Amino acid sequence: MYIHIRMAAMRPTRLLCAIGVALWSAAIAGHQAAPGTALSTKLRAHLKGERFGIVTSIRGLPLGVREELQTMFGTGLDIAEPGAAFQAAGGAADPKLPTRRLVAAGCAKDNHCLIYYERGGKTQSWHVMLFHWTPSATRFEWGGTAARGLATIEDVRNAVLSGAVKGANQGW
Repeated sequence: MYIHIRMAAMRPTRLLCAIGVALWSAAIAGHQAAPGTALSTKLRAHLKGERFGIVTSIRGLPLGVREELQTMFGTGLDIAEPGAAFQAAGGAADPKLPTRRLVAAGCAKDNHCLIYYERGGKTQSWHVMLFHWTPSATRFEWGGTAARGLATIEDVRNAVLSGAVKGANQGW
């Protein structure tokens, strides 16, 4: 009898854990762009008139954007400052170094932030992320894979508008 009562008492705990895992998984998935997602016509038109102020450091990004980056990276704020050492492809992997490095970033007056960074590892890649933030909420709006060599936030914006950045759900 004791075992039966104890097992019955554990069922709600297991159910709550399963619900929690399901909700957590859905929240993480909601932060990811769908594979092959193109920038919407509405967002493209909006970005055409957008002027981004230059952000030169990770700490210069709004707190909500930094928190979203942490969530999407899944490993904390795993990104080095521009020009700093990181785990570049082909180099000796130092597990103490971040796997990503900020190249260019900018935020606009209407609360959009555009981020371009490189990711090291076995194969080096470059990524663009677009966020909309307010003091109360931050939302990942779009992102994709970019070419190497974009130097300024204006170069990044132009690459996004030209379609050179390919929207994809790859490891951020």
